[in-house]
Amino acid sequence: MLAVDRRLILLSGLFCILALAASASHAQIKSADSIPQANLIEPADFADQLKKSAALPKPVILHVGFRKLYAQAHIPGSDYAGPGGDEDGLKSLSERVEKLPKDTSIIIYCGCCPWGHCPNVAAAFAKLKDMGFSQVKVLHIAENFGTDWVDKGYATITSP
Repeated sequence: MLAVDRRLILLSGLFCILALAASASHAQIKSADSIPQANLIEPADFADQLKKSAALPKPVILHVGFRKLYAQAHIPGSDYAGPGGDEDGLKSLSERVEKLPKDTSIIIYCGCCPWGHCPNVAAAFAKLKDMGFSQVKVLHIAENFGTDWVDKGYATITSP
């Protein structure tokens, strides 16, 4: 596993706080807590699923957080889809999935900040559901990507 500078992961938390402040006036922002429990997947379960993925069809894995966080460390095989908390990010997400069959297995994740404060996953989840996708799961990152994925030793890669 590549070493990830903890300071960079912590800086992503600052981006989350700034995004929350900037979007506080937007009534459409939903809390990650609004995502049904049945649509969540825990990091340990997903990491295990990825290890066994050779025998299973691999889901489409999309990072719906901030580009800087994705560049610092992300799940191998995941694509950057744009921050779900803003219009441009949701447009990018829509364009990324528009040609996929509606029963495609999709896993989305962010990890910018504690779950209840994430400005990205609930909006991205709602967008995918509104588009008719029936197999959408959200990686439940309780604290942040550094704590709940990187520090657990799950596979990560970085982008240049």
